[in-house]
Amino acid sequence: MDIIMYGSAILAIVIIVYMLIKQMDIKITLFFIGIVLMFIGIVMGNGISAKGFESSGAVWLDPLVAIADQFKSSLTSAGFIILILGGYTAYMSYINANDVTVNVLTKPLGKVKSVYVLVPVVFLLGNLLSLVIPSASNLAIILLATLFPVLKKAGMTTLSAAAIIATSATIVPTPMGGDNVAIATELAQYAGLTVTDYVFRYHALVSIPTLLVMAVVHYFWQKRMDKKMGVDTEHAEVELKDVKLVEGGKLFTTVYALLPVLPILFLIVVFILQSASSVTINISVEVVALLSFAIAIVCELIRKRNAKQVLDGTEHFFKGMGSAVPIVVLLVAASVFVTGLKSIGLIESLETAMTGIHGSSLGFILPLILVGLTALIVILSGSGTALFYSMIPLLVPLANAAGINPIAVTVPMGLAGNLFRAVSPVAAVVLIVAGSVKKNPIEIVKRTSVPMLVGVVFMFILSMIVFL
Repeated sequence: MDIIMYGSAILAIVIIVYMLIKQMDIKITLFFIGIVLMFIGIVMGNGISAKGFESSGAVWLDPLVAIADQFKSSLTSAGFIILILGGYTAYMSYINANDVTVNVLTKPLGKVKSVYVLVPVVFLLGNLLSLVIPSASNLAIILLATLFPVLKKAGMTTLSAAAIIATSATIVPTPMGGDNVAIATELAQYAGLTVTDYVFRYHALVSIPTLLVMAVVHYFWQKRMDKKMGVDTEHAEVELKDVKLVEGGKLFTTVYALLPVLPILFLIVVFILQSASSVTINISVEVVALLSFAIAIVCELIRKRNAKQVLDGTEHFFKGMGSAVPIVVLLVAASVFVTGLKSIGLIESLETAMTGIHGSSLGFILPLILVGLTALIVILSGSGTALFYSMIPLLVPLANAAGINPIAVTVPMGLAGNLFRAVSPVAAVVLIVAGSVKKNPIEIVKRTSVPMLVGVVFMFILSMIVFL
């Protein structure tokens, strides 16, 4: 039985890792392998190991029943939040509010005279903008069109500017991030944490200091690399679309610049009120997103004075929800895969193995292994999203078995995936930046690697100190 269990588990993991490295979509593969593993579990006499699972009476249909149950569960929890956030982000893009925010925040940079002072400032600004535009690739495209010419005009070298833009979306703490939503939903089953609690009480304790450290390292590393290669006098031409502007006065500009971050502002205010007083306000991410959506509609009605046009435009919110479905499907597929692993007994075996470090001084071993696995897959594949979502259902049980705080596992693994992305020469954001500034991806990675690797080491050490 052990041979069957370990053999099938190793084969399944090898297939998934191979597909990740080859940058192939793995959702259907996760579903298929999960079903196969569930059947193996049934043959082994274990049945399907899923919470509250009730057999259909036909064994050959039970894995599909498990998948349907998982869809129902996900769509009423993390999946629903991710869909709402996808809709809100899409609507902000439709009304050009994202573009206004980018313009408002980047405009003052033209007044900064010192090139190397701009390096940490722009790096932190880029990460701040990732609150508005969470996709690293999309944010890079916008910054290449708007910020890159400003940096070049200020005298910054092409590679320094490219490195900053390639690392602009990393680990900013936001309750609007799909990965944070997913892990907080998992933690809620054990500790009752909300997304806001997870992000502001735990994630931010590590991510904010790490961002500041990386900003400083960026400053010295880009300066050193520029000095090593000499002054770069070329002016790369970036042929990308201009960011659209919302026409109107300062009042409109201010309002529309705030709209993309309005849900986050609401959550921060509520978090401060609850922390500083006895006020109890139970407000969730999806509620503030819907409230902000209603406010945005009112703003559009005032600006356009055309109810039909504005109401027709709200369709983009629902189309945006549809565009977020693949993330939800990935969550479900990952859970089905883990259900398969549970069914063959692997998870129980791993939990037993983890109890070996329970109470010892080796609590950092599990987080270290997971961060190392993340580094390998992300650098080779260019994406850590699929791996992270696949591992989420495993993180809390393994941490509990090892006798360590689950936060000590979830925070470093989640941050590592985002940080290592900018170190991969095949990552979409690196390829976009390299192609736009007409440089080899390896040249970009040479500029991003040291700040990101220092960030990973600092982040991991700080996580172990704070959470173990």
